[in-house]
Amino acid sequence: MKNYLIKYVVLSFLVMVINCAPKNDFDELNTFCDENLVANATYAQVQDLYQGELLQIQEDLVIEGYVVSSDKEGNFFSTLYFQNDSMNPTAGFQIEIDLFESHLLFKVGQKILIKTKGLYLGKKKDVFVLGGTFSGFGNTAIGRLPGLKVPQHIFRDCAGVENLIAKTIKIEEIDVYQTNTLIAIDSLQFLVDDFGKFFAEPESETERILEDCSGNQVTLLNSGFADFQSEIIYENNGKITGVLLRENNDYFIAIRDLKDLEFTNERCADLRETSNQVFFSELADPNNNASARFLELFNASEVAVDLRDWSIHRYTNNNVEISSSINLSGLKIEANSTLIITPNAAVFEQTFGFQPNLEVGKNSPADSNGDDNLVLVDPFGTVIDVFGVIGEDGTATNHEFEDGKAQRKLEVIQGNPIYNILEWNIFNDSGEAGTVNLPQNAPEDFSPGARN
Repeated sequence: MKNYLIKYVVLSFLVMVINCAPKNDFDELNTFCDENLVANATYAQVQDLYQGELLQIQEDLVIEGYVVSSDKEGNFFSTLYFQNDSMNPTAGFQIEIDLFESHLLFKVGQKILIKTKGLYLGKKKDVFVLGGTFSGFGNTAIGRLPGLKVPQHIFRDCAGVENLIAKTIKIEEIDVYQTNTLIAIDSLQFLVDDFGKFFAEPESETERILEDCSGNQVTLLNSGFADFQSEIIYENNGKITGVLLRENNDYFIAIRDLKDLEFTNERCADLRETSNQVFFSELADPNNNASARFLELFNASEVAVDLRDWSIHRYTNNNVEISSSINLSGLKIEANSTLIITPNAAVFEQTFGFQPNLEVGKNSPADSNGDDNLVLVDPFGTVIDVFGVIGEDGTATNHEFEDGKAQRKLEVIQGNPIYNILEWNIFNDSGEAGTVNLPQNAPEDFSPGARN
């Protein structure tokens, strides 16, 4: 009801302004259809004008396209997305406009022609954008084209609206050339962890993850002001149709309304795996090279384990709240094999002579200075293995490996959710609490990639 009232007020205000404004200002909004206007440029030709800085186009270039977005239900706002063909697009574009309820003028499938002369061309997060400008903090950037200037640049093709056919692809086929075009992906489902949640948090842009039956994922981007914001996430499997958006190397799908979701099929089988035979096997804080720190997992089972939705949590010093985490999705640990994680892949390779499986950066669980506590958690929230005692700083305890290492004894073949010093050989620079006072230097004192 709230969204309906807001939309009613905005629409009433627009009608009032149109009725009260001077006739010359708004007559064109209802009539800007030019049978003589013809496209004379491609999207690429317009984009090639950009030389790294915001510019105002001076050339008389006209491009055409088909509208793929709609602000009717509030999931799009002040941006018109369009593509170069109604059935088999090879490129998409976007123009920012300061015009509410733009769907009343530019319906989905409406063919439009855009006079680019006088428009500004810029980039936002590596994506080309047409529009006006705005100034802030002394800088000028690409912004919305004022509503009264829309009729001077955007024209509806007089033939009217065409039926768009979304290009059906797979998640792994998404690429940069499909940015701002209408796509469809079949056999998708929301994550179980999102069951019972709204499509979007109120008044907040919200990301919801969709996955296919192979575990590939794509992000659904929903506005907290959309009419369907408070609808509950679907639990079935199905097809999505939407506009492919991009920010640098990240891709998102935005729907026009819930009709873009056809989720009526049964869900895929849960592909997540667990095993108590995956555990911490070596934790390293080399005395002579802190940049060569690493964390090693070992799989003692006879089958490979997919680490999708597994995670490692670090509790720094005596913290009882998680300080940092690693999501292991996308990795698989082979049978009777190790998996190496490091904060600095280049230094690790230079030191030990081979590449690690994953680089995770500073202050991560793999970057411990030897007095932190680590927890390995499976996809279902079960603690599989623990090093240390959460809430206890490792300094001068039986779980300190500062300037040394913590190495799992060979007879250990499964994780332990309760730390047990008897399962470990621990070396450090103090020798406190039954540990060995013998700092370890890289590479000679470590054995990443092999249990010995």
